[in-house]
Amino acid sequence: MGLRKFKPVTPGTRFRVGASFTEITATKPEKSLVVSSKKSGGRNNTGKMTMRYIGGGHKKSYRLIDFKRDKFDIPAVVASIEYDPNRTARIALLNYADGEKRYIIAPEGLQVGQTLLSGDKATPEVGNTLKLANIPLGSIIHNLELHPGKGAQLARSAGSYAQLAARDGKYATIKLPSGEVRSILVTCLATIGTVSNSDHANEVLGKAGRSRWVGRRPRTRPVAMNPVDHPMGGGEGRSSGGHPRSRNGVLAKGYKTRSLKKYSNRFIIEKRKK
Repeated sequence: MGLRKFKPVTPGTRFRVGASFTEITATKPEKSLVVSSKKSGGRNNTGKMTMRYIGGGHKKSYRLIDFKRDKFDIPAVVASIEYDPNRTARIALLNYADGEKRYIIAPEGLQVGQTLLSGDKATPEVGNTLKLANIPLGSIIHNLELHPGKGAQLARSAGSYAQLAARDGKYATIKLPSGEVRSILVTCLATIGTVSNSDHANEVLGKAGRSRWVGRRPRTRPVAMNPVDHPMGGGEGRSSGGHPRSRNGVLAKGYKTRSLKKYSNRFIIEKRKK
């Protein structure tokens, strides 16, 4: 998994840095695990635009990903590593011993032909899924559950990982990608290893058109708007715009929006770093 720099044969390729896709082993997805997905264009059910700067983009099909890894003690062979247009990480197709096929988020270093297992009998090796109670302290993990049986919710994007720091009774202490240290039940599942495609953060689209292919429309700077359109708009000449805030007036850059009474606050040992 690496990056590819392009020769400046056109203005768009001059600064473009893209993925090399050397780890991809299959070009077409498994038909039984693909469903159609419809774009909203940022509109709601009445056709009103509720999210700005969304629209266009290449047509995509959604790959059904197994975030629960609930086929316990049934070995699965990695059939292929594939590209998924819906997420930053690569995905892996697993062929289970009972004949079922499922997609998972591919961890870094996963190879075709490798055998994976989930459950209490699994060993703490890359790609295997275990309860936090059975994972050695200090292990690097991803696809972490917040509630037992709900499926992975944390550390799912390209290159991200969490670390199992400690265990105390029925809770494990986890250091999350944001820097937050949090208590999670030891009955929650997690997968060993780091999420694949860690170079995603270093990719450069190279031109505005590629941003449109992704489905992003041009973003207007608030300072360039009129006062009727944004709190930071207006003013004579090139005004700075005042205090950074959203279109609805909510302060940005330091103003905390998390509820002080949120039920899960008691599970947070150390807040994320600014």
